[in-house]
Order: sequence, then structure tokens, then C-alpha cells
Amino acid sequence: MTGAVLRLHRTALIVWTVFVLGSVAWLVWLTEVTADDVHATLAACPKNSPGTCGIWAWRDYSEPMGWVSTIMYYGFWAVAAWAAGALIGRELESGTARLAWTQDVSPTRWLATKLAVPALVLIAGGAVFVPVYRWAWSAHRDLMGDDWGFADVFAARGPLVVAYALCALAVGTLTALIVRRSLPALGIAVAVMILLNLYVQKYRGDYWPVADSHGRELPDTVWQQGGGLYHPASHFWPLHLVETGIVLAVTALATTAAFLLLRHRTRPAPTPRQESPA
Repeated sequence: MTGAVLRLHRTALIVWTVFVLGSVAWLVWLTEVTADDVHATLAACPKNSPGTCGIWAWRDYSEPMGWVSTIMYYGFWAVAAWAAGALIGRELESGTARLAWTQDVSPTRWLATKLAVPALVLIAGGAVFVPVYRWAWSAHRDLMGDDWGFADVFAARGPLVVAYALCALAVGTLTALIVRRSLPALGIAVAVMILLNLYVQKYRGDYWPVADSHGRELPDTVWQQGGGLYHPASHFWPLHLVETGIVLAVTALATTAAFLLLRHRTRPAPTPRQESPA
């Protein structure tokens, strides 16, 4: 089953691998090459008008760095679409899933393998990307704003970016099992993940007690919440881990629901009882 899943979805595996390795290579290039060029440009800017010169040089580094985190973070849209449309929905719609269930592969084993293989691939990709991104994000803070509270940066600096991908996998699978049509399931799964992300992200600042400035001037590294309340940079991990736990809880619920639904729909019909002749 594992080999069959890898062969059937090898294109998606190749795309994901190229995407992760390409993002890592881009981060290394920005940190080791582009940053030095930007620093040299800033040093050569005219002292009487450093503003315009500095802004364009700064953007050569900060904008690509931002795009890497943004694309990786919102990649869960693609995961949800793929899980609903290609991984599960297409096989249910075409009937190949039922064919597999007649070849000594139980529905539970079929679904477990379908989920386990891409989940391991997603985790492996995150295990490569997150440490490199954390290193790159911290390497040249003078060339970037103190943006640790931005949605994509907040997620990409820890396991949350992987949690959203796993949640998209589970939600896409459950949606496909409910709808049993690839294209409708694809659209619904992406919509559900977008709404979930917007809701969880909306209350992100409430996941850990805030601090009160008491009228003090706040440094640039704080995440201001309004009303004199704020999150210092030290709150990153508590906030990050709480949100990761919430997203993983949704993942577990969606996965459990998918297995229960599949078991219910593939349960053999009861055999009618025959009355014995008098």
C-alpha cells in the first residue's frame, strides 16, 4: 500500500520536494549572498540622502524573505485541495477505492496508509524548512522589521506551519469522504481551511495573557494589542504552541471523524434472518 500511494502520487511528492528544497536554497542565498550585497549598498549610499537608496536595498532582502514564509504558510490551501481532490475524492468517485478494498486491503488500512504517507512527507518537509527559516530570519534583523507577529512569520518559525498542513490533509480527507466527488470536495476543503485559519488567527493574541505597558514607551519588538496592552517577543513560544495545539486538536477530530465515517459506510449490511419451517 505504501509503495502504491507513492507511485500514484509521485508527481505531488516531487512538487513538494522541489518546493521545500527550493525554499531552503532561496533562504540560504538570501542570507549568505543577498544580505552582503544589501549591506554593501547601504554602506555606499550618499550620506546626505540615504533614505531612497536604503529603502530599495532593504527591499531586495526583506521582500523575498517575506514571500518564502508566505508561500510556505498558505501552502495548506494546496494540501487541502490535493487531499480532497486527488488523494481521496478521485478514488472514491472513480471506484478504485472499492476495488482496492476487494484486494485484501481493508478500508481502515487503505485510509490509514493514504494519510500516513503524505503526513510523514509533510512532517519531513517541515523538519527541513523550519530550522533553516528560523536561522535565516534571525541572521540579519537589521534588514527586516520586527515582524514576529505577522501571520506567515509567526507560523513559519515553528511547528505551526506543519500543523496547518496536517490539518488541511485531515480536513480534505474528511470532506472527500462526505461529498465523494473530487471537485466539490476540493472547493469545500479549501474554503473550510481558509475559514478555520481566519478564525484561529483572529484570536491569536488572546491565547496568552498580555502585559500592560503602564504608559511606558514600548520597544519595536513588541506586538501591540491596543489599549496599552502588548505581547513581548518572549511570548512567541507560548502563543505559538497554544495555536499549534488548537490546530492539531482539529486535525485529530477530523481524522477520527474520517475513520468513523468510512467504517460506517463500509460496514457489511446485516444478513436477513430466515425463519425456520414449522
